[in-house]
Amino acid sequence: MQYTRIRNLREDKDLTQQHMAEYLHCSQRCYSNYETGTRDIPTEILVKIADFHNVSVDYLLERTDKKEVNK
Repeated sequence: MQYTRIRNLREDKDLTQQHMAEYLHCSQRCYSNYETGTRDIPTEILVKIADFHNVSVDYLLERTDKKEVNK
């Protein structure tokens, strides 16, 4: 699975892969592999990405088009 929404959210904020990698405490290559789907994203990392962008994990996984987080 390619995570196009993760890439799009990052690009919408004019952030580099390196910036996100630093936030997630991983290498830029590792983060790049997350975006391309070459590497599965661990659940805890997926949650951190969702929290960073203030969207739901379901939105990142393309299970919904609703960005809002249920509270």
